Amino acid sequence: MNVGFYGHVRQYRGIQAEIDGNLREVLESGQYVMGPMLKRFERELAAYHGMKYAIGVGNGTDALWLSFMALGIGPGDECITTPNTFFATAEAIWIAGATAVFVDCDPRTNCIGPAGIEAAITPRTKAIVPVHLYGQCADMNAVRKIADRNGLLVIEDNAQAIGSRGDGFKPGELSDAACTSFIIQKNLGCFGDGGAVVTNREDVDRVVRRLRNHGSEKRSCHGMGFNSRLDDLQAGVLSAKLTRIDEWNALRRQWAARYSAGLRDARSITLPYEMPGYYHVYHLYVIETRKAEHRDSLVDFLAANGIDAKCHYPIAIHQQEGYPWGKGARIAGAIPNSERNAACCISLPMFPELTADEVDYVTGKVLEWDRTAGAA
Repeated sequence: MNVGFYGHVRQYRGIQAEIDGNLREVLESGQYVMGPMLKRFERELAAYHGMKYAIGVGNGTDALWLSFMALGIGPGDECITTPNTFFATAEAIWIAGATAVFVDCDPRTNCIGPAGIEAAITPRTKAIVPVHLYGQCADMNAVRKIADRNGLLVIEDNAQAIGSRGDGFKPGELSDAACTSFIIQKNLGCFGDGGAVVTNREDVDRVVRRLRNHGSEKRSCHGMGFNSRLDDLQAGVLSAKLTRIDEWNALRRQWAARYSAGLRDARSITLPYEMPGYYHVYHLYVIETRKAEHRDSLVDFLAANGIDAKCHYPIAIHQQEGYPWGKGARIAGAIPNSERNAACCISLPMFPELTADEVDYVTGKVLEWDRTAGAA
């Protein structure tokens, strides 16, 4: 049996009529950029999050740094985040001209550790940038309290957790802005690049809208800005998919539970942890080998058996050759949990259109490896 990592084509076939209908509507309207389909999707996305505003932008990276700019974050400022995430989180801080300050993650959730945040605050600290990693919210209750005590902004990287919930909160509710990516790999993905900012702040909404469109608030009048607009074709795809996101997230949770039940007795791996009172949407189902030297062995074994497993993210940001140190980034304290997560993580196939047979096959092969190479 072959088990792919993504279910993009299966998903498209499942709602082809809805997607094709929206695309046809856009094509026949003749309005492909900043048109009615984008406006419709922005209204739908804001309503889904229970927020006042949603602004479609070119991608998730732009969503972050345009939010930073809208909130006045720039040279001389520090933003606290973690290094065990996709490079773009810190890259966006650097593009805005600020310094990324890395703190360690929680050893169970792999999301940002609140204790590390408090210890990393300096007079230059301007914001906290928690990442809702793999589909589970960071501890936003703790993050918000720290921010309030210290007069800090909070910008959420919600690229992996649309539809998730924390203990008494949803993404966006406890921050100044929440940023997401719609690249096809996400649990809500379009057919290319895309992103959005959701916020309850009218000033953030106004400035991000201006920045995304060459600094323009009305036709032919421009200021400092950029070209970062979610086009109407992608908005049409996302509008069709948004109606199914809760159903798809429930299926992800179903497959995650099946994986966890089947793998609970494995000796050489640890399984994802869901915090009490949280609703993890499993954008990724990430296990960790107990020994870093076993990670590649298991990935190679799965590949030899037709299973496409991947690593998110195998090189922590502070270990990347391309990140600008000095004014660009610094580490606050030891970060052993983040480094362990990067060295040991493996993402098993996870998408709503999986079948029970596929999940059981993957589970069986992981257990087969666990009994042999993993036991060494």
